[in-house]
Amino acid sequence: MYCVAEETARFSAIDFSQWTDEELILEYRLTQQREAFEELVKRYERELFNYLRHYLGNTESAEDIFQTTFLQVLTKCNQFEEGRKFRPWLYRIATNQAIDFCRKMKRYQVVSIDETCDANPDSSKLADMLVGNEIDPVIGSISGEQTIQVRKAVERLPDFLRQVLYMVYFQGMSYRDAAESLGIPFGTIKSRLNTAVKKLNHLLADSV
Repeated sequence: MYCVAEETARFSAIDFSQWTDEELILEYRLTQQREAFEELVKRYERELFNYLRHYLGNTESAEDIFQTTFLQVLTKCNQFEEGRKFRPWLYRIATNQAIDFCRKMKRYQVVSIDETCDANPDSSKLADMLVGNEIDPVIGSISGEQTIQVRKAVERLPDFLRQVLYMVYFQGMSYRDAAESLGIPFGTIKSRLNTAVKKLNHLLADSV
């Protein structure tokens, strides 16, 4: 005989911390197990919030969009395709939510997704400064004055360049995952990164 108490106890005994992101979202979609979803939120709480905070430039707005993003994950979990990666799917939802927010606030700079970007083969100077998985440790590794200059320079970039910069350099995404997150070709990610680094080098040089 089926027992609700026994079934509840079985779920609560599961250690979801060892599951992959993809297993967690599929488990939640199948069983609506709250702990599986909570594990996903816990894993991305700091990482995704930092991305949104730097993208939006406002802590309060980032908190709101973070919550909205995971509400979208809840409502769209049936659209998650088995076999794909969860992280770029999550970032695509978060980025779209951030863009919608900026549009509503009349701060979104509309840029054609077909806009071409010039490649910059000599970008090692800033690339070395930016490489890392999170923005705060990276920025913390350089001087205070450089920190302020880099932050201001990044904020002056167009949204379509800041997106790839945050995802690849600050969040540690692969080019392929960033391309999937933004829904753009793999080659476009590379060219936009090169352009972003080139522009940042110019901005930092002008600020000296």
